[in-house]
Amino acid sequence: MLMAADGAKPPVLQAFGNAKVVCQGWYWAAASRALRIKQVLGLELMGRSIVLYRGVDGVARARDAFCPHMGAHLSLGRVEGNGLRCFFHGWRFDQAARCDHVPALDGEARPQVQLRSHPLVEKDGLIWIWVGDGSPSVPAPHHPQLDECERAHFVAAQWTKGCHPNVVLINAIDEHHFRTVHAMPGEALAFVTASISPLQFRVTNTAAPPAINLFWRLISQLYPDRVLAYEINYFSGATGTVSFGPAWMRMHLMFATRLGPNGQSEGVTVALTKRRTGVFGWLLTPVVLGLSALGGAYFALGDTKVFNTIRFDLKTPIPADKTVMAFVRHVEAQPRAAGWRS
Repeated sequence: MLMAADGAKPPVLQAFGNAKVVCQGWYWAAASRALRIKQVLGLELMGRSIVLYRGVDGVARARDAFCPHMGAHLSLGRVEGNGLRCFFHGWRFDQAARCDHVPALDGEARPQVQLRSHPLVEKDGLIWIWVGDGSPSVPAPHHPQLDECERAHFVAAQWTKGCHPNVVLINAIDEHHFRTVHAMPGEALAFVTASISPLQFRVTNTAAPPAINLFWRLISQLYPDRVLAYEINYFSGATGTVSFGPAWMRMHLMFATRLGPNGQSEGVTVALTKRRTGVFGWLLTPVVLGLSALGGAYFALGDTKVFNTIRFDLKTPIPADKTVMAFVRHVEAQPRAAGWRS
């Protein structure tokens, strides 16, 4: 059996690519624009039925989807104020998810029941739900290079791939495939990995643009600092935030994924940029978002046929797979979310 570059054997895959195991973390549930005020949406998230609704206060909330009376699906219900009323027997649950009205009781004491709530945040055009035990232990996925500024976003695409999200996300750090599918010279790739926290993993490229032909000599002129800048941060092995391009036109993307009901990947691509001010900024911001989205589409388009047929099993790694190996080990070490897809 081949060994990794560090001489270690390939990791035993217990969590990575396993549809029965879910890592704790924040997972995208829907685009914010898909949930209007007084609207209710139902979805399946990692084996659990969830209902989302937006109250008249504009706040989105996430609950387990089945009414505790007879199990009617609450996506059939309606929003009243900041609460949610079941369609079937009219039980109403307030903004804290407690039952506060049962029409058939006519003022009699109500059952002391409460829907299970799920922590939720809205960020960068997406609704995120915490998958795990107790309160969230980390912030929602973020773009480190944009954390200190006001951001503009564009939800560019929603897609499905025929394999596990972990496998889809290795596409952005697979040095081997950059050489074969995208014809990147090996001299342009020098990935460095780091586990920032138990739920965050970072890959950066430290190579200089190689002066091997006219094309790459021209490319090198765009990078006066002589670093072919590329950075990706993974969160819970399911979301990746990517930065690429020269410092004067750095582009930023987010690839958020979740496990679908049939073991496939359900994902969304979001382009991000610093929100610019003034007339020039108003004109430039959508251009940068559009160019970023095109960059994301380029890297995803050619590989879709692979992800619809692959059966991932890293048995024979070579040195060019060292970054993928490091990511697999990071995912294997992450805390699990009990009760989700188990």
